[in-house]
Amino acid sequence: MNPSTRIYLSEIDRNFLSQLRAIDCACLGDFWSLEAYQREINNPSSVVLGLTTENHELLGFGCLWSVLEEAHITVLAVRPEYQGQGFGKAIVWGLLKKSRDRHLEWATLEVRASNYVAIALYQSFGFKEIGRRPNYYEVTGEDALMLWCKGLHTEEFGLLLEQWHESISTNLLAKGWNL
Repeated sequence: MNPSTRIYLSEIDRNFLSQLRAIDCACLGDFWSLEAYQREINNPSSVVLGLTTENHELLGFGCLWSVLEEAHITVLAVRPEYQGQGFGKAIVWGLLKKSRDRHLEWATLEVRASNYVAIALYQSFGFKEIGRRPNYYEVTGEDALMLWCKGLHTEEFGLLLEQWHESISTNLLAKGWNL
């Protein structure tokens, strides 16, 4: 990696489908099919946000659904070899920014009860636990925690987004990534 590799956070298109699936299989255990990702990319109520390099390598991605005033974050994954560098945080920030841009008022998601790293990540953005879905994950029978973040449309949240962006950009730059 050179001193500052440029990375981009933006909505992605069908050209990234094979990379989406590869990351899905590596991180999520074959969560969605290729067709499901294609539907999400084509759906105007969905956002598929990718973190990419200049060479069009997909480092990670997230997806959300817009449902009335709600942003429902459905997927978040970072290539295993790039985990722990702050990419997940950048993607969650991007999803919350897109949610705010769409005038959504709150965000929800489910996360494995044992996924402490992800839970801490979401809590750093103000998500709070509002419930539990027993046996949510079919393969393992593990419970999912339901998390919620309110007030995305408020001025205060807009200021937090700006602060988070600055902090995320600074932390990534310290690791050689220029967002």
